[in-house]
Amino acid sequence: MFAILQKEINSFLNSMIAYIVIGVFLVAIGLFMWVFPETSVLEYGYADMQTLFSMAPWVFLFLIPAITMRSFSEEKKAGTLELLLTKPITDLQLILGKYFACLLLVIFSLVPTLLYYYSVYSLGNPEGNIDSAAVTGSYIGLVFLAAIFTAIGVFSSAITENQIVSFILAVFLSFLIYIGFDYIATIEMGGDIQYIISSLGISFHYNALSKGLIDSRDILYFLSVIVLLLLGTKLVLESRKW
Repeated sequence: MFAILQKEINSFLNSMIAYIVIGVFLVAIGLFMWVFPETSVLEYGYADMQTLFSMAPWVFLFLIPAITMRSFSEEKKAGTLELLLTKPITDLQLILGKYFACLLLVIFSLVPTLLYYYSVYSLGNPEGNIDSAAVTGSYIGLVFLAAIFTAIGVFSSAITENQIVSFILAVFLSFLIYIGFDYIATIEMGGDIQYIISSLGISFHYNALSKGLIDSRDILYFLSVIVLLLLGTKLVLESRKW
């Protein structure tokens, strides 16, 4: 697994993908946080990181599929996937190596945003007048959100050898699981049913973590979805051997 992980990371670095991803993410979030009047922290009049945590999921919705679309699609198109599957590694090790390489790249893009936190922290009146617990919970939620989007992207890439199809499928599935259940829950079906449907979506659990309340049920939800998606990817790869 670690050999695959290292290979994928080196591939990102050598192809400039890592630099482009980090640059696009930071520029996009920076514009929303500091430039655009509707979302600028400077226009709020109080120290808040809500812009970052409300806009980042939508940036990730397109950015992460762009990272993951080549994971297996490129291997299939080049005919190297069969070669990889004959090496002394299991399908799961191959999947995890590619998955964690993509996820680490996304997480690394979040690290520079700590400068945004420091800036907002310093702008507080008095200094430090910011809900750090909510910020911590939001960062944890954002990492789990990225982990699910990455799992969706890797799964989509395993289905097709066309990178564009993989990208579109990953965006669609990510949108569906992020906000789609909220739209379905708006249909009048009774309070309990609406609540259950809403709780199936990522945004329900992401918003809970963003309040600074780390609930084991939210963590279990994220981990369960990730595991199911990675197992689904494994089944797709195994189907090629039948």
